[in-house]
Amino acid sequence: MVDDVAKYPLTGRFLMGRSRHALGEREKELLELSIEQVIAYDRPTRILARGALADRSTMLIEGFILRTIEENNRRYVVGIQVPGDFVDLHAYALKRLDHDVVTIGPAKVGHVSHDRIGHIHQTVPHLSRLFWFSTLLDAAIHRQWTLKLEQLKASRRVAHRIAEIWTRLEMVGLGRPSGFRSPLTQTDLADMCGTTPIHMNRALAEMRREEVMEFRRGLVVVRDRAKLERYGDFDPAYLYGDGPLHVEHELDDVV
Repeated sequence: MVDDVAKYPLTGRFLMGRSRHALGEREKELLELSIEQVIAYDRPTRILARGALADRSTMLIEGFILRTIEENNRRYVVGIQVPGDFVDLHAYALKRLDHDVVTIGPAKVGHVSHDRIGHIHQTVPHLSRLFWFSTLLDAAIHRQWTLKLEQLKASRRVAHRIAEIWTRLEMVGLGRPSGFRSPLTQTDLADMCGTTPIHMNRALAEMRREEVMEFRRGLVVVRDRAKLERYGDFDPAYLYGDGPLHVEHELDDVV
């Protein structure tokens, strides 16, 4: 599958580690050609504002994107996207999102017009179904975030988020044996875990003392991955990669 990144540099990570095997070569080519504009960002940028009319959707090619909501002078991070994610595909149906879509750090995105997505829906129903599958993956992640927000204290919440991001990066060929590097800050982690930067600083210090994880200006260093996952009560099944929810050939095009 990593060869797909060389062959399809804009969309080769889409559904990698999940159901990319269900995409035919014609569908991969069509998806690659659907990217009508590529934009690189070198600083945090809001690429879609809450309530703005959307006429295109975004494929994340490189970097990270956050979904954020601001209420009562506070920001909440309600989702994070990694390369290969079709970030706001659901904007095709909703037209206006209830949250902002924001790049963090250097990022490269590809835009697909909703006219082109509509044409795919009408003419390539199997690819359309895989688009739908990708949006439902986001929904599965949101459910798990909600669950862990209720179940875990702050330090264990961040362990869960870190374990998830690491696994998602591995699924698209970007993982490292001992962690990963990102532009995430302690404030980002706090907003992601429903706590304050002060409490997040304490949580990270606690994890460092207990040798669960170190967080150094966006660099995540983990010496014992199993310990991190136990600490964060992380079970990757909901990511629909390897495991009990893995999709084998159920999404293959049988036509």
